[in-house]
Amino acid sequence: MLSNNFVKTACPHDCPSACALEVERLSSTKIGRVRGSAENNYTSGVCCTKVARYAERVHHPDRLRQPMRRIGAKGSGEFAPISWDDALDEIAENFTRATQTYGSEAVWPYHSGGNMGVIQRYGLDRLRHAFRYSRQQTTICVTPAESGWKAGVGELRGCDPREMAEAELILMWGGNPVSTQVNAMTHISRARKRGAKLIVVDVYRTPTIAAADIAVIVRPGTDAALALGMMHVLLKEGFADEAYLARLTDFDDDVRCHIESWPPQRAAEVTGVAVEQIVEIARLYGQTKRSFLRLGFGFTRSRNGAASMHAVSCLPAVTGSWAHKGGGAFFLALANWRLDTTVAHGLDMRDLNTRILDQSRVGAVLTGEPDALKDGPPVAAMIMQNANSANVAANSRKVAHGLSREDLFLCVHEQFMTPTARYADIVLPAAMFLEADDIFYGLGHTYITAGPRVLDRFEQSWTNHEVVCGIARRLGSDHPSFRMSAVELIDATLRASNRGTAAEAFETGWVECAEPFEDAHFTNSFPTADGKFHFKPDWTAIGPHGDQMRSLPDFLQNYEVADREHPFRLVAPPARTFLNTTFTETDSSRKREGAPYVIVHPDDAAREAVTDGALVVIGNRRGQLALPAKIDQSGRPGVVIVEGIWPNDDFSGGLGVNQLIGDDPVPPNGGSAFHDTAVWLRPQRSR
Repeated sequence: MLSNNFVKTACPHDCPSACALEVERLSSTKIGRVRGSAENNYTSGVCCTKVARYAERVHHPDRLRQPMRRIGAKGSGEFAPISWDDALDEIAENFTRATQTYGSEAVWPYHSGGNMGVIQRYGLDRLRHAFRYSRQQTTICVTPAESGWKAGVGELRGCDPREMAEAELILMWGGNPVSTQVNAMTHISRARKRGAKLIVVDVYRTPTIAAADIAVIVRPGTDAALALGMMHVLLKEGFADEAYLARLTDFDDDVRCHIESWPPQRAAEVTGVAVEQIVEIARLYGQTKRSFLRLGFGFTRSRNGAASMHAVSCLPAVTGSWAHKGGGAFFLALANWRLDTTVAHGLDMRDLNTRILDQSRVGAVLTGEPDALKDGPPVAAMIMQNANSANVAANSRKVAHGLSREDLFLCVHEQFMTPTARYADIVLPAAMFLEADDIFYGLGHTYITAGPRVLDRFEQSWTNHEVVCGIARRLGSDHPSFRMSAVELIDATLRASNRGTAAEAFETGWVECAEPFEDAHFTNSFPTADGKFHFKPDWTAIGPHGDQMRSLPDFLQNYEVADREHPFRLVAPPARTFLNTTFTETDSSRKREGAPYVIVHPDDAAREAVTDGALVVIGNRRGQLALPAKIDQSGRPGVVIVEGIWPNDDFSGGLGVNQLIGDDPVPPNGGSAFHDTAVWLRPQRSR
């Protein structure tokens, strides 16, 4: 039992930690401190500074308080108050009008990662399934990485990440947990106290790179080449577990010959990493059986991201480190929850013939590109929850153009007047997670965390679940889920999944879903059709663009290559105290980050006559923006870094860095290439 008015709940935000939280409840409408649960042995009493200061956000004076109807031009942010009844009536009328004019697929309910709840995010799918509205392929974050992991391993499962504390070597590849998943560092720190080494691979000097024993900085998009160079050393110097390869993988002479064609010298030419360092980290990884490979998202947000993930995931199969506790690999847990969401997500109403639109291509969808629309009708009506696409989505100039359509009816359910909400016809005030009930997949660990409501309703805000049910009832659905409370849906889901009850989950704070060692380490078989790890995957079985992939672990140079016109490669990683755009309204986050800037290597700055703090313009065929330069030897020459995501209003042109990023689908199964952009950079000339 918690004391001093602390109550249990869970963090809903787009972070693999899904922290079990303890929140100081000062009254039915006010909170104080927020801390990680000490009783949960993954959270281990730690949460990020963003969530620790959540009182600043939940009690923010700029929160939306009442429904509003647009009275000015789209994007102007000019609205007038209306009642909830009038707002819901207008939404239902416009959804009905779009259906009558173009068919039901002209309505597109759209959700993203502002809230990751089983009910409060994915419950919007019940609305789409009930009325045969367009479905959504949720690609904006994980799809390239997921595709690459599944290519080899088979499912989104892996070793218990708490085992990092028992490792002798942790290889963190393409992740920055100091900034983006602080709990992982807790378990890494425990291993390091025992003498374990930490190797970090990334494209610039992140806080995690700064904390590493060995820092490896690669050119963007070249991670597969580094992995191949390492595998070459592992095979050549006898670190490969040949018995393991024969028993549990499809490794053959073709794979061996291909890896032998990637000596460290070739990998060094591609990656920029010294031959000596490639050999050093390969030997250290190969001679350490309890080597834990922890894979992040960053290196997969490229057009060759799936191929890179697959190549890197081959490393523990070569050495056989999967067989050891504290060894193996972990990327993300999604396949091990075994939740039956039939009722919660309306799967019993789903029509598999309804078209699926790619979330990452929202700009292309809304501007009517036929391939993005799957040659179907235009999107004429939308409701958006947990999404700020005008700011977050790739090619944001195209997104803004699409959202500006006068023939598009848009309802945005939001907590603040975001850039996306300004384009809405109807804006609805949204509850925050402390005002709602839900459960959350712990994608970075083995728990389903439970988030019971802590505070009463704020002003006229409604939960996502309440809005979905209110619209569905007006449109005439009699599905029982639209008459159930969030707690009833949680209870039904857990019971159907043999995961206990809502009451038990809320009392404990989580549901443990850890698998036995043999299953988590695939000691007898991998979750593939033949039970083997695949060095030679069938990419066409993973996605519609599989024919663009190669059947061996390989480096693909299908990314935006720097050229004469665009001599720089741009990477746009998250800032430490922002999470997408969730915390860009809070004063503490903005004070910590200061203002947007572009990191430029000293060699590039000298060549382009750029001085520290001076304004530069970066751009490409999609757009351009002006930023102050920060001269810093963080990345490699030819690479510029813009940390974000900053609100569009922080830029003089009204659009941020995502206007420069392409929205073409990443093979084999879609996704966004946020760190794969070629740009020019030059000093801003005074007028």
